[in-house]
Amino acid sequence: MLDWLKLPEVKNIKDLDDPSTTLLHGRILRNKRFMRELYTDFYGQFKSAIKDADKKTLVELGSGGGFIKDIIPNVITSDVLNGVGVDKVFSATNMPFNDETVDAFFMYDVLHHIDNPEKFFTEAQRCLRPGGMIIMIEPANTPWARFIYKNFHHEGFDPQAKWGLTKTGPLSQANGAIPWIIFVRDRLIYERSFPRLKILSLRNHTPFRYLISGGLTLRQLLPGFTYPVIKALECLLKPANNLVGMFMTIVLEKKDDGKAVK
Repeated sequence: MLDWLKLPEVKNIKDLDDPSTTLLHGRILRNKRFMRELYTDFYGQFKSAIKDADKKTLVELGSGGGFIKDIIPNVITSDVLNGVGVDKVFSATNMPFNDETVDAFFMYDVLHHIDNPEKFFTEAQRCLRPGGMIIMIEPANTPWARFIYKNFHHEGFDPQAKWGLTKTGPLSQANGAIPWIIFVRDRLIYERSFPRLKILSLRNHTPFRYLISGGLTLRQLLPGFTYPVIKALECLLKPANNLVGMFMTIVLEKKDDGKAVK
């Protein structure tokens, strides 16, 4: 439907799970101002959520072609695929960290690609120190977001689905509705299953900037210099974000288990 808007360099992509695709995505997001500025803003959200971030053990899951180290230099980048700028290669369901050694996990558009979210939460809970956090930015399920994701996005978006995914590949397997399914539709199930990973906040936001950027496959829809204008417009529309926000920021905190230290 949107072939005429496709970036020339992505038209011949045949395998989303090929590491070369991740390299290409990294070049695209740095070269498009809307994408570059949006990622910078999202990384800034991660950093501002952690007090004394430069002194903490911080891990980004699903780093891909991103550039979080430009904003948080001490973060450990990771992915399931090896690539430029990736410090460690591992799955989010089997992480190479000792118990209670990580202060925060950062994730941008990652949870909805994980085939077994329950296993991820169990593993993240093991790795986090008490008071440690998971901060995720994921697709929202507002009326506007649902319309866009179902009609103009290559990934699946099924709010009726279960938590898991059919395992295919790290990028090709996806259901953009999974964050909403877990933390909104099935919130009580989540809270019973993971009482120590307390939900601190759920916030819908960013109705237009990603859409205007064209994402990783389409041309940018407006000149780069309009980015501050669109960002200001989104600020004015904050009261309507539960109707029009395309992203949801999810903040979890690991609670102490209450056991006395001997």
